[in-house]
Amino acid sequence: MQIDIGNLLAADALDRADLDDLDGAVESAHQRIDDGRADDEFGYASLNLPATTDPATIESAVEPVADSEAVLTVGIGGSALGAATISQALGPSETDHYVLDNVDPKNVQTTLSTLDFSTTAVNVVSRSGTTAETLANFLVVREAMDDAGVDWTERTVVTTGEEGPLRDLADGHGLPSLTVPTGVPGRFSALSAVGLVPAAIQGHDIEGLVAGGQAGADSLAPSLFECPAYAYGATAYALDQRDYSTNVMMPYAEGLEAFSEWFAQLWAESLGKDGGGQTPVRALGATDQHSQLQLYRAGPKDKLVSLVRVTDGPEQPIPETGIPDLAYLGGKGLGELLDAEFEATEASLAAAECPNVRVEIDRLDAESVGQLLYEMEAACILAGELYDVETFTQPAVEWGKKAARGLLGAGDAEEAEAVASKEQLRIE
Repeated sequence: MQIDIGNLLAADALDRADLDDLDGAVESAHQRIDDGRADDEFGYASLNLPATTDPATIESAVEPVADSEAVLTVGIGGSALGAATISQALGPSETDHYVLDNVDPKNVQTTLSTLDFSTTAVNVVSRSGTTAETLANFLVVREAMDDAGVDWTERTVVTTGEEGPLRDLADGHGLPSLTVPTGVPGRFSALSAVGLVPAAIQGHDIEGLVAGGQAGADSLAPSLFECPAYAYGATAYALDQRDYSTNVMMPYAEGLEAFSEWFAQLWAESLGKDGGGQTPVRALGATDQHSQLQLYRAGPKDKLVSLVRVTDGPEQPIPETGIPDLAYLGGKGLGELLDAEFEATEASLAAAECPNVRVEIDRLDAESVGQLLYEMEAACILAGELYDVETFTQPAVEWGKKAARGLLGAGDAEEAEAVASKEQLRIE
């Protein structure tokens, strides 16, 4: 991953003195991160995954379903977004990947109606083994497999903690199973079994993904001027301190659309604490030049726009045409047009003094994707150090979980009482 922060200077959002001051804070934060990694502390252990993830163990676990024509991931949040990001980024294979990460009945019914369960691998992921949405969807999937005359125990792979209901189920039925790594929050677990099982079933290069993560680990250094991950995390933090409270993640590659969703969870859940933190916004270039760029350029000056592109991709020639107004397109390629759109957006934002950064990866292959995910995780952890927040917790999310469980009758919860006491002003 490479990063260009020059347009932050051009927009007068930061100056060289700001960067120098910030660099001293980065050096201290890097030391704290290094210490946390050395002690395998909760959260910091995430950055050790390239060394602790064993691709061979994952490939062995999925061997019983390696003949699958589809893989269905049942999870939510970090238990699904990393897997979806990796599968989409690495492109189509002979095995399609579907995700149930919501409990919308219509979507669940539609997804299940498209699957041939006799050739589908079901990938169930929950650290606790008690996640309501995941377990509810899995029960629905299991019943659908039974109704189709398919033995669900022969088509299911489980990734969960060392204990809990899902672990008991896996052990009781002899299901292929993997363990969620200790000390790694779900949103930081993409480069573990949590994110790699579907890719392994699809035949993607999970060794390359882990190697890319290791390249990201090797790139960490105690200066933002030497470390792309820290440059991104530090400058995003510094801009938030200057009231650029929105971070638009805008990749110029369809294969990275899910990456924006993954980033949004990572950034929001990790850094949205104590009244602070940037709000991540998902966008896609060049599509959203025609729907959102107007706001980014001419609306409130409260946004950092993170532009991501792939520098080495395939090309699709644009045919020549006899239409004079379209002659400029003939002989060009779609990739060339996409690059022009990228650079035009970048220049447009800079001309309007809207802070933006350029993030580039070499190609959409396993190593580049693995490195991108790792370095964005490192950027987030670095930002958390600068914000001085508990990066690896999510108390607001847990509040909502308790309220939902209480409303469904799973014990008494004062959070559920807050829902019941909601004030109403209905307009009909």
